[in-house]
Parts: sequence; C-alpha cells; structure tokens
Amino acid sequence: MTQFNNLREEAPYLIFKKKYYEALNADEKSIEAVSIASYNAISKEVGSRYVNLKFINDNNFIFFSNYNSPKSIEFNTHDQIAASFYWRSINTQIRIKASIHKTSSEFNRKYFYERSSKKNALAISSNQSQKIDSYESVISKYRKSLEIEELNKCPDYWGGYSFTPYCFEFWEGHKSRLNKRDLYKLNNKGIWNHSLLEP
Repeated sequence: MTQFNNLREEAPYLIFKKKYYEALNADEKSIEAVSIASYNAISKEVGSRYVNLKFINDNNFIFFSNYNSPKSIEFNTHDQIAASFYWRSINTQIRIKASIHKTSSEFNRKYFYERSSKKNALAISSNQSQKIDSYESVISKYRKSLEIEELNKCPDYWGGYSFTPYCFEFWEGHKSRLNKRDLYKLNNKGIWNHSLLEP
C-alpha cells in the first residue's frame, strides 16, 4: 500500500488520492504497480517497466531501485518520464508526465533500515538486470547475503527515485466507449489548468 504524506491540496493530487482509495476499497490487486517509461539519450532508445510506488510525499511520487540498473542509466541521461496506472476494479487509468531525480542518501538509509531482512538481502545481493549463468546462482547469492551481510545497512547502489508531475490525465471507462478524460497541466506560473478531452 502506498503511503501518503502531506499531500498537496491541489486538484490533481486530491483526485489521484480519491481514485486510489476507491480502487483500494474495491480490492484492487497490485495497487502499487505503476508503469514507468523513460528514454536513454545516449542509445536513443525508450524503455518501460513496472515498479512499486511506495510513497507520495507532498508532490513527489517515490519508488526504489538499484542505481546501476538500466532504468537508472536512462533517468540519468534524460530526467523526464511518463508514468501510467491502471486500476481495473474501477476501470480507471491515470497517466502522468513528470521530471525525475534521486532521493537523498538520508531518506534511502532510513527506509532501508525499516525494511525486512529478506527484501534487503535481495537488494544487496542482486546486480539488477545483469546477465547470469543460472537462476541457481541468484538463489545462492541471496542465501549468502542472508547469512553474512549487514541487512539494515543501505548500499550506495540502492535508493529511491522521486518523480514530480507536471501533467495528469484521468481516464474513466464508460459503456459504448463514452470515456471521460480530464487533463491537468501545470503552467509556468505554477497553476494547474484543467480541460476535458474527447474519448
């Protein structure tokens, strides 16, 4: 479950929270899952993957990753991403455009310290997305990590990413594809402009 802390009292954030709890109360599976699309400015390729959204602090949406992973390289070369949620239980899609940056080392250490030993053992032992000889080697490294590592000490290569939205689209599915689409875009004065879109 995503944790909300001091959420902005602005329309798109309040709508997001309302939709989130509607989906949660409708027993949405994997409600934390968000697809993050990014661009590698060096290779000129795009990529996407699902991550788990852990926090929304003020106007920052936060998830965690290995800082040596392919997605981290993409974020480093191009600090703009697109994020998509789909909650089937309420037939709602939320699309976000945002800028992205790393969270502080202090924030990372505090969160890592509070996580379970099993989760931390995997974070410590895994060279995320690197090629391996066998799945058994992953299991072996994980088990060794459980036995010998300081499992509450956050490694330098692991931490959070925070993305700050500048565009939200809320899509609601309706019969006969008469879908409702609300767009919120942040202008250069820091004000959210609202408009409706054709289905």
